[in-house]
Amino acid sequence: MQTSRYRLNHFILEIFAILLAVVFLSPFYLVLSNSVKRLKEILIDAASFPQVFHWDNYSKVWDAINFPQAFWNSLQITVLSVIFIVMFSSMAAYQIVRKPSRFNSFVFLLLVSAMIIPFQSLMLQLVRVTSMLELRGELYGIVACYLGFGMPLSVFLFHGFIKSVPIELEEAARVDGSSPYGVFFKIVFPLLMPIIVTVIILNTLWIWNDYLLPVLVIGGNKDLTTLPVAVTKFFGQYTKKWDLALAGLVMAITPILLFFLSLQRYIVEGVTAGSIKG
Repeated sequence: MQTSRYRLNHFILEIFAILLAVVFLSPFYLVLSNSVKRLKEILIDAASFPQVFHWDNYSKVWDAINFPQAFWNSLQITVLSVIFIVMFSSMAAYQIVRKPSRFNSFVFLLLVSAMIIPFQSLMLQLVRVTSMLELRGELYGIVACYLGFGMPLSVFLFHGFIKSVPIELEEAARVDGSSPYGVFFKIVFPLLMPIIVTVIILNTLWIWNDYLLPVLVIGGNKDLTTLPVAVTKFFGQYTKKWDLALAGLVMAITPILLFFLSLQRYIVEGVTAGSIKG
């Protein structure tokens, strides 16, 4: 009796998991199938399987948005921003954990509190500040903004993981004559690799797919147009080229999707290790 009940519950869970997978995978089907259709076919029936695969949609998008340039812009902004976020967040979290004080506790509370502030409430002030500091339309401007908005969550993740690092290792390194920077970069930093990979993945996914911040900070500088911003070229006031827009979307998400699938297991490992050991 218990065995049959277990099998029934297991069967119901499997059906539920399959239905849930269909719900989450259906947007991928719609994007992929409609990216090789003509606009007329999409407007008639967006859910139908394409009768003819129009691969030339991708070549049109390649030329229309100058894909190599947009890809390079997204790549350099993402890489530079993630590097700075990892370096500054790890050092800040290490200082907060290893040098407990009221000031450090206040800084940590301030960073954690920043995570609950809606970005939309900061947009007007962000435009004013970046214009005043002459950061708009510049590569270092958008990287600096991503550093500021990316540090709160990253410091929070590093803070939990650094607590699991045995302080005896650092004390032994100091006895051997290592400098504070040597202790951090030679002893502590390599031990943070699981959470570093987690921080890299989370911030890469966010920065690569972000649309609003590049629009506000980069503005009309076409030399720094990122892929999400470039794809919006196909959406006008009176016309929307869904066939080309969806092809551009596939081209934009493919690199980051491959990156995520190759490293996704480190997300759970890094966060779990930090929470359990901390």
